Amino acid sequence: MPLEWSSSPPELLLVVDRGSGLPLRAQLEHGLRDAIRTRRLDVGERLPSSRELARTLGLSRGLVQDCYAQLQSEGYLVTRPGSATRVAAGAAQTPGLPQPRNEAPRLVADFRWGVPDLGTFPVRDWLWATREAARAMPTAAFDYGDPRGSAVLREVLAGYLRRVRAAVAAPGHIVVCNGYAQGLGLALGVLADAGVRTVAFEDPGSPATIGGAAAAAGLRAVPVPVDERGIDVDRLAATGARAVVVTPAHQWPTGVALAPERRLALIEWARGRDGVIIEDDYDAEFRYDREPVGALQGLAPDRVVSLGTVSKSLAPALRIGWMVCPPELVEPLTARKYRSDRGTPTLDQLALAGLIESGRFDRHLRRMRATYASRRTALLAALAEHAPEVPVTGLAAGFHAVAHLPVGVDEHHVVAAAHTRSVGLYGMSTCRASRADGPAQLVLGFGNVGVRAITDGIAAVSDLLTGRSRAEAGGPCEEARRR
Repeated sequence: MPLEWSSSPPELLLVVDRGSGLPLRAQLEHGLRDAIRTRRLDVGERLPSSRELARTLGLSRGLVQDCYAQLQSEGYLVTRPGSATRVAAGAAQTPGLPQPRNEAPRLVADFRWGVPDLGTFPVRDWLWATREAARAMPTAAFDYGDPRGSAVLREVLAGYLRRVRAAVAAPGHIVVCNGYAQGLGLALGVLADAGVRTVAFEDPGSPATIGGAAAAAGLRAVPVPVDERGIDVDRLAATGARAVVVTPAHQWPTGVALAPERRLALIEWARGRDGVIIEDDYDAEFRYDREPVGALQGLAPDRVVSLGTVSKSLAPALRIGWMVCPPELVEPLTARKYRSDRGTPTLDQLALAGLIESGRFDRHLRRMRATYASRRTALLAALAEHAPEVPVTGLAAGFHAVAHLPVGVDEHHVVAAAHTRSVGLYGMSTCRASRADGPAQLVLGFGNVGVRAITDGIAAVSDLLTGRSRAEAGGPCEEARRR
């Protein structure tokens, strides 16, 4: 996209060498051609006026005007009366080289997991909160500030987490970070500094994310099986790990909640091993037909680092998260955060604090619970109509479900074939440490796909989900229509 300039002329890096022996006009023409061919100047880009470019380079204005006229005759530039000189359409395209395509294929339905409804981001509320934060922001707040994060946001978050997640949260024990990924990396780095050598994680879970963060911290990552009651604590104890990453409120990706006796056993494991539990509290705001489950951190604030973000509740692009830390980890986490990036953007933190304090955040969550509930209902109805043989689990909270494919159905084939029908499906195998494709399961995200698209998408791949032929899936009427 070409830059647009309001009044000041655009700057352009060009160099003329008066000692080279080459004519100055030839040097200028070559420099401009090269800038256009290499796309330093894109199609439609405005060039400086001949007067401004002559002043900048110390040339005569007539020489620059002659240069512009030559490049215009060659098709590189275009000039219209009353308008600036710009790069001509097609001038920056190199013949014979394919132009990059940035557009992803359009899908009827994309059941990608982990993405909230991006179209319902509360833009007006966020703009209001940002304006209010900027208006009231003292001059000193524009400095780097406390690497733990804004004191205002930490105070608001502490109250919010106590109220909504039953957390034991004090402002002084919260460190604001740039989303879950940074929080996880900071926590694992601090644990490695403290002598931890192995971190465990749930299987299925997030092997790529946790494995990558563990490797960056110099730790070994080991998987621990998950069953219908959550992580197997006995198997965890056998790994020798002193840290574990868990999703107790809504296990990713199976959707089970960590059973009460497993919660207590996990805390006892941490105390007996002098270990640390890293709790990913990633989508606990959204629940439908179950009682709320409090944060594990509320039961053992001395053993749990609880990570939360607004990536699911608002939007991933905000990159705002937080860590509720045991007291002895606050200082090393703060120091590591400071070394990492000096701190999370203050204006965004204050905007989030205002959004929560004003009640607009809670209002948005209530609206989104209703939206996701209707999509959950649509997904269940579509599967019941088009693929009744496919059981679905993990729907008590969040905005994804697990579809269990019949025996004999190949997960990879279903995913690949669905894509040819413009439906994005994603297999459970990528969530397993072994990458095993059995049992065949799909993780169906419905956060960023509408009700109509859910229905159409499931209908388009019903035969793939059940392992039947398209004629069998469609029935006699469908077969007759195809004839």
